[in-house]
Amino acid sequence: MSRKTQDPEKQRLVKEFIKQFQPQTAADVQDILKEMFAPVLQGMLEGEMDDHLGYRKHQRTAEEEDQEPGSNSRNGHSPKTVTTSYGDVEIDIPRDRNGELEPQVVKKCQKDVSDIEGKIISMYAKGMSTRDISSHMQDIYGIEASAEMISRITDRVLPEARSWQSRPLESKHVVMFMDAIHYHVKQDAAVIRKAVYIAIGIRLDGVKEVLGMYIGGNESAKYWVGVLNDLKSRGMQDVLVACVDGLTGFGDAIGSVFPQTDVQRCIIHQIRSSTRFVVTKDLKPFMRDLKPVYKASTQDEAWESLLAFEQAWGRKYPACIKSWKDNWNELTSFFSYPVELRKLIYTTNAIEGFNRQLRKVTKTRTVFPTDDALFKLLFLAMTDITAKWTGKPYNWNMIISQLLIKYPERLSFTDLN
Repeated sequence: MSRKTQDPEKQRLVKEFIKQFQPQTAADVQDILKEMFAPVLQGMLEGEMDDHLGYRKHQRTAEEEDQEPGSNSRNGHSPKTVTTSYGDVEIDIPRDRNGELEPQVVKKCQKDVSDIEGKIISMYAKGMSTRDISSHMQDIYGIEASAEMISRITDRVLPEARSWQSRPLESKHVVMFMDAIHYHVKQDAAVIRKAVYIAIGIRLDGVKEVLGMYIGGNESAKYWVGVLNDLKSRGMQDVLVACVDGLTGFGDAIGSVFPQTDVQRCIIHQIRSSTRFVVTKDLKPFMRDLKPVYKASTQDEAWESLLAFEQAWGRKYPACIKSWKDNWNELTSFFSYPVELRKLIYTTNAIEGFNRQLRKVTKTRTVFPTDDALFKLLFLAMTDITAKWTGKPYNWNMIISQLLIKYPERLSFTDLN
């Protein structure tokens, strides 16, 4: 906040603070705040007692108390040591005679008001290494936190992570994106390259969520079948369209678990594959002639454009044409859906963007000691990333209204409640 927009009362208090304590350095400010922390905390506790009893300390006379026999009143204090961001401080917890007060500033049995663990977990979720976090806690808070201690603190999220991984899912989803991201993990005294299978869904209410993250061997359609069966066992009954990359057998794997689901192969992946062996001098005219295929308004129009593209380039790049024809049904599923939904499903950008954010968090770790260590970090990063997923896709209500008409046997208004 700039000085021009700062509250005048706050400016006055700051000036009085500087005049009263005359700090010379930032360290002086920290020391002063540390000394003030306990009295401020104590004052807040006393204020809670005032609100609870309905009068301030010494406000009622002895005669008034005698007129209200059995009424609640103060009953001394209990000393307590709490850990703060400035270290341990001593405070006195006020008591009432009836024992009815439930303090909120420092709750019963609470000994730490600094949320140090929350700070450690937050830094870990943003990709800081345990050694960096340890150094940071020492420099900023003067707290010694070994790498082993930080690891133990972050391990406490594992039960929550496993509970999240097995949580029940909504029965119906409009879209499901699936992709894998790879990491190196130690296993049996060797470093193994493992795939993390990730599924992201968009529910009927437009909410996007990570359905699950599964650590397995190298990416394969066979393992994806296991992932899909797990999603089904957790309550997912139907999904209209699944958006995937060009992994061999992906469509068959999806069809074996969700036979009604349309498979949309990522157009961007297909274009990259098509241009991989195109010589540089041909690339610009090649892309110009290919564009009408995936920018067409209808599937029939796209097919006519593909035939024209074959006439121009089929002799020179026959493998490219064959790839489009072999995968035509999976490449053109998006034509069956409302125009507003096509932009969302014809690529896997939604999950690739999520994977890029995961890589930013994990880039400082070349090898993970265990699967749990990898899953723990991915879960914390996922929680941090998805906290920003608050909106719905553009024109979502219009999309749903069209889908209700298109799939009356699969979707109904009761599913939206």
